[in-house]
Amino acid sequence: MSQSDVFTIKKYDFDSSLVNEFNAVHYVKDLWPIVYILSDGNINEAYVGETTDAYARMSSHLKNNIKNKLSAVHLISSEKFNKSATLDIESNLIKYISGDGQYKLINGNIGLANHNYYQKKEYWDIFKSIWDSLRSVGIAKHPIDYIDNSDLFKYSPYKILTSEQKSGLLVIMKNLLDNTYKNIIIEGGAGTGKTILAIFLFKLLNTTNDDFNFEEFGDEEFEFMEIVFELKKKYPNPKMALVVPMSSFRTTLKKVFKNIKGLNASMVIGPAEIVKDTFDIVVVDESHRLRRRVNLGAYFRAFDVVCEKLNFDKHTCNELDWIMKQSESAVYFYDENQSIKPSDVKKVDFDKLKVNSLTKTEYLKSQFRVRGGNGYVNYVDKLLKCKLTDSDVIFNSKEYELVLFDSIDDIVNEIKSRDIENGLSRLVAGYSWPWMTNKKDTKQDYDIEIENTRLKWNTTNIDWVNSINSRNEVGCIHTTQGYDLNYTGIIFGKEITYDKATNQIEILKENYYDVNGKQSIVDPEELKDFILNIYKTIMLRGIRGTYVYVCDKNLRDYFSQFIPKFKTEKETFILQEDDVIPYVNAIPIYDLKVAAGNFSELQTVNDCEWIALPKNYKPSNDLFACKVIGESMNKIIPNGSICMFRKYTGGSRDGKIVLVEHTSIQDLDFGSGYTVKEYRSTKNVENKLWSHQSITLKPLSHITEYKDVELSEDELSSLKVIGIFECVL
Repeated sequence: MSQSDVFTIKKYDFDSSLVNEFNAVHYVKDLWPIVYILSDGNINEAYVGETTDAYARMSSHLKNNIKNKLSAVHLISSEKFNKSATLDIESNLIKYISGDGQYKLINGNIGLANHNYYQKKEYWDIFKSIWDSLRSVGIAKHPIDYIDNSDLFKYSPYKILTSEQKSGLLVIMKNLLDNTYKNIIIEGGAGTGKTILAIFLFKLLNTTNDDFNFEEFGDEEFEFMEIVFELKKKYPNPKMALVVPMSSFRTTLKKVFKNIKGLNASMVIGPAEIVKDTFDIVVVDESHRLRRRVNLGAYFRAFDVVCEKLNFDKHTCNELDWIMKQSESAVYFYDENQSIKPSDVKKVDFDKLKVNSLTKTEYLKSQFRVRGGNGYVNYVDKLLKCKLTDSDVIFNSKEYELVLFDSIDDIVNEIKSRDIENGLSRLVAGYSWPWMTNKKDTKQDYDIEIENTRLKWNTTNIDWVNSINSRNEVGCIHTTQGYDLNYTGIIFGKEITYDKATNQIEILKENYYDVNGKQSIVDPEELKDFILNIYKTIMLRGIRGTYVYVCDKNLRDYFSQFIPKFKTEKETFILQEDDVIPYVNAIPIYDLKVAAGNFSELQTVNDCEWIALPKNYKPSNDLFACKVIGESMNKIIPNGSICMFRKYTGGSRDGKIVLVEHTSIQDLDFGSGYTVKEYRSTKNVENKLWSHQSITLKPLSHITEYKDVELSEDELSSLKVIGIFECVL
């Protein structure tokens, strides 16, 4: 039985006739746990809930002045649902509908629920099928993997907070309640979740009390909400601003706020906009990037105008002073190790603020971005400070890839491959090449040349990581600070080297082309600190991994002592028989002669060889590999690639790349055998249940001659899904 057969989704008009309609639904009459979505396509708003008493819940919603404006309800029901499952499915729907962007949610969810229960993985598979069905009826728009990479999802205030994040948010709110303090400094390194906490705070204080679903609160939620309500009493209609110094990241967060009910893009402002009003609460994200009057370039005039309006001496004040004057309370998310240029407010100014009696300083320690955790963060810090010794082992983690490349072409190709597989994988470099392509009279179409490979700086400064051309460009610190990536490919430029005699990293100032980043600096150590902060910051962008290429030979030799080197054949080499521990360190590679184009003749499978299991995968008897021939999947799988698959044991296949066996379709110009394609199902409604109408096997090729393979319902019996594509090895 497929996952789509275990649940039903039925649409009803959300009006007074709904109670009579429910008389025919045994899940409602028998008080069975169900999940529902209220929506209205005209106003693009939706509400997600779960209940065991749909009669009472819908009657209550129809009396609510906000929810009764919605026009439709989709009821999701199943014999397999229990209370834990519906709570979990509700939570996932809230997260993914919020990240999808099709509807603004009017839920008052506070992001605290985390439901662990028996067979949770099985219900995740059911949820994925539910999501596919919601896409087919227009409630959802994007696939789950797309949403996972979206900023709307990453910064959603409907996501589950970890216990550390809950504690951090509570600390902020309690300090805001304490009239002793005007300034709250939250210190935390890159990836400690500072932006998420800021957005949660805005959402909590701008949600009406009626929109919180108290029926589903446990003791922990009630304790949390007591603090929220105390703060809402202090600020019943809070004037709030989120100050974001970097324009690129500010644009991204404006888009996020625009899609959250109760928030709006105008709440996200640049530092100079603080002059327009005074605020109850100002939150400053990346406050280490607030500026002073040094190396401001075209911004000098605007800086001076604000100083004049606020009656500050332009030569002695900074943007930190502006924030303090215009806010009743201010929260500063701060990391001194992410200050990257002379125009940034000095550390000494924050140190003075910390010792002020009106200031409270708190700390965030847990790493939420990189899967390597605090261990990886500490390793990078020691690496760049030259504090690793011969006794330190080379970096090795099952959770995180840190790889050193000797070839620029290899790192470029690998980052593009990771982007195809996972999305959001980008090249980023130190600023040791001039930006030639932005000059009006230039005839040069590249900026960076390494080993005869030519690359181009980012063609936009605004939201570059999500821009169309970013996969083929190179970003810098200014277009990536604040962002999450899945993989970061970092080019250490010609401005940074290593002195073996002193065991110190050194900076070659003449090779550093960020004029505003070095002008006015007299002390070489100050420039070194800025540049090391830049590289550390971008080394903490990648969630799954960081790839490194180093231009300078001395620095590359130093790094090679501590960073694993890229292997041209990577981990796909055939293991010797004595080295094989089946399904522990190795998986079988089958000689199936799989075709990515046409079905090929099935060959006899001989005693297979064994290939190394990638380090970032857990051992499993379900994993296997085989070679894929052809160009019909070349957007994802290059011709001749050895690919890893996971044996298909059930669950949703829609939208996934699959290895299928076909044995008896005679009217297609294919023989019997195997092929790899993207699996798409087209569904219709029969007797109010979902049923398959047809299957499409889609090529993903740059060659337009490859066409979809359409299989009708009668032909499905001859099609067998063997495996789900995992990655190219």
